[in-house]
Amino acid sequence: MIEVKNLYKSFDNKQVLKDISAVFKPGVTNLIIGGSGSGKTTLIKCMVGLHEVDSGEILYDGRNFSQLSFKERIPVRKEIGMLFQNSALYDSMTVEQNIMFPLNMFSDMSLSEKKDRVNFCLKRVNLENVNKLAPAELSGGMKKRVGIARAIAMQPEYLFCDEPNSGLDPKTSIVIDNLIREITEEYGITTVVNTHDMNSVMEIGEHIIFLHKGEKWWEGSNKEIRLTDNREVNEFVFASKFSREANR
Repeated sequence: MIEVKNLYKSFDNKQVLKDISAVFKPGVTNLIIGGSGSGKTTLIKCMVGLHEVDSGEILYDGRNFSQLSFKERIPVRKEIGMLFQNSALYDSMTVEQNIMFPLNMFSDMSLSEKKDRVNFCLKRVNLENVNKLAPAELSGGMKKRVGIARAIAMQPEYLFCDEPNSGLDPKTSIVIDNLIREITEEYGITTVVNTHDMNSVMEIGEHIIFLHKGEKWWEGSNKEIRLTDNREVNEFVFASKFSREANR
């Protein structure tokens, strides 16, 4: 479980996050949504330590991450998996080498154990026998799945996904959404997804935080978001829906 308490963050005297408090539970897909400039990317970057907060607390299962030193954060960071928006695979490495990268950095596994783990992770994301391929030989959806395989290589307690469906067609987006949900439920991971994809919201949004102008404006499930009378939420949800359909 990840708890965010009374979080504030500003840049150049501009307040970007204002008194954000939320609880992200394990085993469910926790989504952060909001328009451009709402603060959702900043919130995730604060949660993983890429930005330091001005005030407030970030707790990983009771450990106050925001008050730990760089060295003290290392054990927590080892428990975090990241799926980046553009997959962030190393072009000079094969698929196998990309997935093995965090294992080389943070584990004491033997080479054979690392290869077994790579194969397990590839099988879990329905990508077998692609070990020796280069990222350039993969489709966008395959790159995302390799990114997920790398993110779960260290058996994380916490998984962060930044715009996982960016650049993907609707059919492939559904595959990625279902995979994220399945892995979250199967391993009891605390998964936090930053997205503007309304299909993701409606399909896997078990717990949703809506940010508006740096504040937590609404919180609920994908069932509740369909019924809310919150004007800003409705404007965002339905504007995103109509825009997406117009672009198909």
